[in-house]
Formats: sequence, structure tokens, C-alpha cells
Amino acid sequence: MAADSESTFRIQARAAANATDKAHETPTRPERGPGTLAGEYVLKSMLAAGGHGSVYEAEHRILGRHAAVKVLHSHLADQGEMLQRFVREARVVNQIHHPNIVDVYDFGLMPDGSPYYVMELLSGRTLSQVVQERGRLSAPRALAYLEPICGALEAAHRAGVVHRDLKSSNILVVEEGEKPRLKLLDFGIAKLIQQEPGQEGLTTAGQRLGTAHAMAPEQFRGGSIGPPTDVYALGVLLYQLLTGRYPFQSEDRLELERMHLEAPPPRPSVKVPVSPAVDAVVLRCLNKDATHRYPSVNAFLTALREAVEEPNQVEGQTRLVLAVNAEVVLPDADMDDDTTYAALATVMDTLEQGLRAEGFILALQTGTTLLGVRPLVTGTSPAHGLQPLRELHAEAQCLAEAAHARVHLCLHQGEAEIRGDSGETEVVGGPVTHVATWNIREPGGFAVTRPAAQFLDSPPPQ
Repeated sequence: MAADSESTFRIQARAAANATDKAHETPTRPERGPGTLAGEYVLKSMLAAGGHGSVYEAEHRILGRHAAVKVLHSHLADQGEMLQRFVREARVVNQIHHPNIVDVYDFGLMPDGSPYYVMELLSGRTLSQVVQERGRLSAPRALAYLEPICGALEAAHRAGVVHRDLKSSNILVVEEGEKPRLKLLDFGIAKLIQQEPGQEGLTTAGQRLGTAHAMAPEQFRGGSIGPPTDVYALGVLLYQLLTGRYPFQSEDRLELERMHLEAPPPRPSVKVPVSPAVDAVVLRCLNKDATHRYPSVNAFLTALREAVEEPNQVEGQTRLVLAVNAEVVLPDADMDDDTTYAALATVMDTLEQGLRAEGFILALQTGTTLLGVRPLVTGTSPAHGLQPLRELHAEAQCLAEAAHARVHLCLHQGEAEIRGDSGETEVVGGPVTHVATWNIREPGGFAVTRPAAQFLDSPPPQ
């Protein structure tokens, strides 16, 4: 859609919206029930709704083709910035036309002046949901998820488009498997690097658009946006896939902004066992200076592949250990991704610090769970650490209540595969890392498995 046709479309949409407003004393969002037409597509049911628009499942009334129809709310059709962004999103997605980016079929106006576009109907889970359900991913698995997304971003950059809101909740996992199929979504705040003659930009100078947990420093500053902005977001995403958490977390947006602008980027290896080479990839992506990041998405992907394929020459040894699984159970009420991570941060930090203080090595860590492992040493008192763990559980539960969440701790004795010396010990596998096989929950939130109870000389659970 050229610049002049886009302007004509905006005028038509505003005129239709104004006519709708005059016909009603109070503008309302229309109820678009089954049978409503969007061009040649019949709306069947609503799939999702947000502050700016709704997405419906639809079917072409002649061809029978199933699709998704995204409709901007009619009361926003007269707001130039929102309407322009909606039109531009459909346009930039269509011009990229990549298999890992949702495809757009058609565009038009509803009778009430609401613009809509028709796109492919997809099913699956967001990458954010995958991380929350499975916990942290291994470096090879993280690479498998990132490869198709990197292909989509590289294609967008070649087309002169920067996504600038790359995050796990904007990525749909359509098919799992050794080589999963993913789709990159939501180009609503994408930036066109190269504007057509006479065409307006998507944003005015100084506007800061994006999601705070994944925004690059230049986005906070209102500076120049380019491919390195998306490379920064790739670093945030890689860190999240490896650890189950964002690199920078705070409930205070200003503090979160300060951390992105000033705080040294954390190494994933502080949380989970990954190689120095993988650490280096994340740290380069998260460099505050855009010119010091990878110059392209392809350069990032090449470096990550080399880091993941780096041979591991150090084997582990099997040790008897005491393990603690700590998990935070969220309330049933829906919470968006950013709110969820912010609410968990204090609780998870308290659990992590408490386990480390008791000599536990963090073997696994996700957004909602921790697995601590402490090698057992012959001749030491087995029960000396039980009371501090009960106190840690009580402290964490007190903090979790503010978020209407519950904390569960479960102690277990078993074997783990441990690598390294006493100064840099890490857990690389073993039966205790398969938490689902032994984890139990007690009503009070503190549980001890039978093997651990026998070792600790405590009464076994009933």
C-alpha cells in the first residue's frame, strides 16, 4: 500500500467512524457475533481481545478457507496514530512475507469504519508459556527455538523493518519436535528503517515503545533504532530461555530502566550450568553500546551455534546429595507475562539466597521453581539444615502472600552427577534432576520424601 493510498484509507476509516458516532449517542464497541462479515470472511468466534482490537476466527464464505481476522476497535479508527500503526502493521508483515512470520491475506473496512486485516489462522502456545511450563531449556534446545525466529528477523531487517518488541509472548510455537516451527507475531510497533518518499514514520522523536523487560538502552533513551535493537532483545530472550528469568527484573519500571541503562548484564552461568562461550554470546547481545553488539542477526546465530557445539571435555561424577525443590504456585487468575515475572522476583531471590546460604548448588532454575543440591559429606550431622529450610519456607511464603501465591518446598535424598572442584561445582544430571519423579506437596507447603526422611532420621510422610 503506497503512502497516498494509505492516507486515503485513513480518511475513509475516519469518515465511517464519524458516521457511526453520530448514529449513537455514546460510542460503543460493536458486538460482532457469528455471521458478521469482514469482506468475504464470515466471523465465527472471538479468539482474543485487547485494548486496541479483537481477533476472530473466520471462514471465507465461498472458498471455505479458515483464517483469523484482526479488527481495530471502531472508537480508535479516528485516532491517527493508532489507525496508521494498524495499517502499517499489515503492510510491513505482507512485504516481508517469510514462513516464520504470520501471513496477511487481505485488508478492508468493516461497515462501522473499523479497519481489519485477514491473516493465517494459527494454533499453538507462546514461547513464554513453554518456558513457564517446562522450566529452563538447555542451550541446544534454546538454539532450536531461536533459529527460525532469527530467520524471520533477518528477513525483516533486509526489508528495512525492525521489530523492536521481540519477546517470548510474541512468538508462537506452532509445532514441536527436533526442529520446532515458530511464528513471529505482533509488528504493531515495528520501525521502518527506510521510509518511502513522503511517508510518515511510525513514531515521533522521543517516543519509547516496547516492553520494558526486553527494551534496549537506545529505546529507553529515545535514540536511533536499528537491527542491533532486535539483537539486544535476542540476548534477553536467550537469557530467559536458558534460566527461566529475565536478565533484569524489578517491579519498579524506573529501576528496571536504570538496570537496562547502567547495570552490568548478568551471566546465565550464575543461575544455570552453561559454558563460558554461551555466556559470551549473551553478554555481547546485552552490551549497552549498540555498536558493540553483533552487527546482524545472522552473526548472532553463527556465534550461538558455535558456542552450543563447543565440545564438553569434562565428565561428571555421581554423588549422594540432599535435594530441595522449591516452587511457587501462582493464583488461578490470569496474569500477563510481565506482571507474573515481577511478582515472583522477590520470592525467587529470597529462595535462591536462602538455599545458597545453606550450601546448596542451584541445579535448575525457572521462573517459578528452584532445585538446590547439596553433596552429602560423611561424618556430618544430616539434620542440621532442616530447621533453616523450614524458616526459609516460612519467609518465602510470607512474601508470596502479597501476590496471592503459595510456596512449596520438598526435600529429597538421591544421586546427582556433579562436575568441577569445590570452588566451581555444578550439577549436570542424575536422578534428582528428574524432579517430577519425587516431588510431593504437603498442605502446609513443606514436604520430606521417604528417602530424605530416613536419612534425616525424621518420621516419614504419612
